[in-house]
Amino acid sequence: MTRTYWAAVTAVVLALLFAAGAVTVASGNGGEDGGTAAAGRTPAGDSADAGFARDMSVHHQQAVEMSFLVRDRTEDEEVRRLAYDIANTQANQRGMMLGWLDLWGLPKHSPDEPMTWMAGEDSSGHGGHGGHGTQGAHEARDGALMPGMATRAELAELREADGKQAEILYLQLMTDHHKGGVAMAQGCADRCEVTTERSLAQGMVDAQESEIKLMADLLKARGAAPRP
Repeated sequence: MTRTYWAAVTAVVLALLFAAGAVTVASGNGGEDGGTAAAGRTPAGDSADAGFARDMSVHHQQAVEMSFLVRDRTEDEEVRRLAYDIANTQANQRGMMLGWLDLWGLPKHSPDEPMTWMAGEDSSGHGGHGGHGTQGAHEARDGALMPGMATRAELAELREADGKQAEILYLQLMTDHHKGGVAMAQGCADRCEVTTERSLAQGMVDAQESEIKLMADLLKARGAAPRP
């Protein structure tokens, strides 16, 4: 078995554990956001709260996958450390969001197209967050499921890359991924009604914008730049 296989299995187990933890904590909170929602404010299936939890869970899963891929393709400690941090953070957040969907009694997969909960948003970013390249971040490229997500061809290219080539490709793909993620998270921070989820989304915005800056520096050190 490859290290990537076992790392992916570990990520899934972590996500399930955090999902269970999120349900337990929210159920025990009583007067807190999750408990009150279960008592009478459960988000509707077509709400921003539910849509964000579903779509960002899928979005996060690809970031985890790409991060484990690059850790097998390079020995560079800076990139491996960044990939490890992203994989762990996003696996944990994914578990929380799946846990909320369980708590709310809502399906984890929607019959609707992805991103319908952001319908009506403009494509210029939110609240001044367009400065790091989120312009047009609401639009998925051809072959990508959601904004910022890599295509199958790009994932295949990452699997075949090695060393510096893998580092640059990962940093470029993850920069795009974060830009799409920032736009989605800002959409929830602006529109979601569950306070805990809104706070998580704002934390994603802040953390991923910081990582976008870090990845720009790492690309520059390798004689490369984010993709236009």
